[in-house]
Amino acid sequence: MQALLDAIAAMAPSPDAQRVFHGRGGLHPGCEHWTLDVYPPVCLLTSFQPVDDTTLATVHAALAARWAELHPGQPLNWVFQQRQDARAETRLMAGQVPEPHVVSEDGTRYRVHLLKGQNHGLFLDMAEGRRWLRRQMAAEPGARVLNLFAYTCAFSVVALQAGARQVLNVDMSGGALAIGQQNHRLNGLDTGASFMPHDIFNSWGKINRGGPYDLVVLDPPTHQKGSFVAEKDYPRLLRRLPELLRPGGRALVCLNSPKLGVDFLQDHVQAQAPGLVLEQRLPNPATFADVSSERALKVLVYRAP
Repeated sequence: MQALLDAIAAMAPSPDAQRVFHGRGGLHPGCEHWTLDVYPPVCLLTSFQPVDDTTLATVHAALAARWAELHPGQPLNWVFQQRQDARAETRLMAGQVPEPHVVSEDGTRYRVHLLKGQNHGLFLDMAEGRRWLRRQMAAEPGARVLNLFAYTCAFSVVALQAGARQVLNVDMSGGALAIGQQNHRLNGLDTGASFMPHDIFNSWGKINRGGPYDLVVLDPPTHQKGSFVAEKDYPRLLRRLPELLRPGGRALVCLNSPKLGVDFLQDHVQAQAPGLVLEQRLPNPATFADVSSERALKVLVYRAP
């Protein structure tokens, strides 16, 4: 646990949402079950195994001491979530969580929700993917973008801010897309985005009618019962890329599974869309460092011929 306490003691102030401690990366033996994120003004501690109240009291003391140094006179707000066997128990440990709770990343604002569910509205490990997209859209003003498994549409917001002309966001969850619409409004984006709350695999006709696209983002869940299982469904998804992309268009192909390495993506792209050319693998944020690049988030950029 000492590595977590050391990270808290060294925590630096930041206006942006960020990960502070990534025990899941395996670089801190004995702390593999811990993660600590800050969604200003709230700290979120997550454990992937049961912990006792004495341990939580120790963490509380460390957070309170550091928070008082960083933000004198301001109350500490922190949330604890314990995850086990696909279940999550969430507790407000101190202070309060704003409602609505809006955080920023690189000047862009997003709505988040820390007290319900395991996904909080913004995936912090995808920060470098969003930065790459911002640069790409700035270099290709007027681009048409397809954002599959759009969730709360962070990629869409960034694309439109950077100069994209049109983004189609597709996700089975109407609730997630509703938050995505709020994210667009938070950033003053009233036009350019459309939202399709449909099962992607049953909607190819509608999706194709909006193409071909200059950029396609594929960021599916690894395993979501009734929706997507990577081993079975990713090849079906990749098979569609050639018809979705304009000549020279790009695809951002993402996979966040510790069990499936980068070869899984490369082999299936080669089999299902052999004309696509791998340009690069994007780095992950430094705060998500992992003992193995194969276990970590994989984000590959492919270009159509």
